[in-house]
Amino acid sequence: MFKALNVGTIGVKAGFIRAVELAGQFGFDGVYFSPAEVINIGIEKAKTYLANYYARPAGFSFPVEFRKDEEAFRKSIAGLPPLAEAAAQIGCSRCSTWLPPASNELPFKENFDLHRRRLGEAAKILARYNIRLGLEFVGPRTSRAGRKHEFIHTAAGMLELCEAIGTGNVGLLLDCWHWYTSGGTTEDFEKWTNKTIVDVHVNDAPKGIPLDEQKDNVRCLPGETGVIDIKGFLRGLQSIGYDGPVVVEPFSDRVRKMNDEDAVRVTKESLDKVWKIAGIPERK
Repeated sequence: MFKALNVGTIGVKAGFIRAVELAGQFGFDGVYFSPAEVINIGIEKAKTYLANYYARPAGFSFPVEFRKDEEAFRKSIAGLPPLAEAAAQIGCSRCSTWLPPASNELPFKENFDLHRRRLGEAAKILARYNIRLGLEFVGPRTSRAGRKHEFIHTAAGMLELCEAIGTGNVGLLLDCWHWYTSGGTTEDFEKWTNKTIVDVHVNDAPKGIPLDEQKDNVRCLPGETGVIDIKGFLRGLQSIGYDGPVVVEPFSDRVRKMNDEDAVRVTKESLDKVWKIAGIPERK
């Protein structure tokens, strides 16, 4: 596994070139990007920037609108092939997204079938370009409260959807926050392999808040409070030979208020800290 920078998760507004520069400046091994920007910049220029800053293309946000009506889905999936092709041309093989954990409109089975169909259609397109799709479950009970129908909110449930999609290139976007708030344990990793997990987010939870009262948009930098067992989480990833990116997603007001370079610096420092806590060897 390797440390990757996603400027969007820490509130930094930067395009492809600036994000690559920041990743290189602060020693990240990879960077998240927009395939649309790569097309605008040009494939060769994008590859040159990545090479100059020793950054690999770690992943991109799944660019298909599958949460709204059929018209929006059809319109957005029509644009997926050129975006996937651009990502593949610069050497990227991963993208990811999240699924709502509840619905006021659709009962569980109808919701499951809808996601299986839409995500399956998109996954088939991604497979043509050897790109894997990571799906993130949302764990906190507070994210489901007040909604009429619960939906997938655990790793096991999301893996059932991945299996039902059946394309072979769909797995988990595993966020330690959602792992923790859904009651996940290190024993989960005994059931998983490197193929199970496409993408990883790390962070921490505020102290003094009961598990069922944790709110999704109130988090901390990884290793900041020690509430989440980041040592066990990272060692679990190591035990299955996870070879993908690890990104910080703290939803931290403190980090958002920093200037760009300070925000990236403290983000990298937090990754270095938890790598050391878990005893993960640094990449040579």
